[in-house]
Amino acid sequence: MAPEAPPVRFGMLLTLLARSWRAELDRRLAHLGLSQARWVVLLHISRIPAAPTQRELAQSVGVEGPTLARLLDSLENQGFVRRMPVPEDRRAKKIVLTGKAEPLIRQIEEISRLMHVDLLSGIDEADLQACLNVHQAILRNLRACTRPAGGSAAV
Repeated sequence: MAPEAPPVRFGMLLTLLARSWRAELDRRLAHLGLSQARWVVLLHISRIPAAPTQRELAQSVGVEGPTLARLLDSLENQGFVRRMPVPEDRRAKKIVLTGKAEPLIRQIEEISRLMHVDLLSGIDEADLQACLNVHQAILRNLRACTRPAGGSAAV
């Protein structure tokens, strides 16, 4: 027997939490002079093991290519990233962080870590782990929903 649909409030609460979390982090990072879009791009670059291409970075961040290109233009002008040619594909560019970006990334990560401590304070470790498990299960279910059934393209 399939479980009953959860109350609509679940999705609304999840959305409110995600927006509020990001807004609080943005508030705490405001003194660094970076827009949310810029610090998100820098963090994504720093967390991808090998220098990503612009296309790979756009997919990772979840933005369209032209949007990312404008953000990279700005970050490049600020001296935080460089676009490097890809020998196998003249059209592609790999995105690398510069030495100037590294201390900034460390600041962003430390501010983020301190925010995690503040926001997760008083939450039992078992409850937090259960929450993470539920989030991962929902993400798996979402991925399953977006896969074409029987190998045919989704409509």
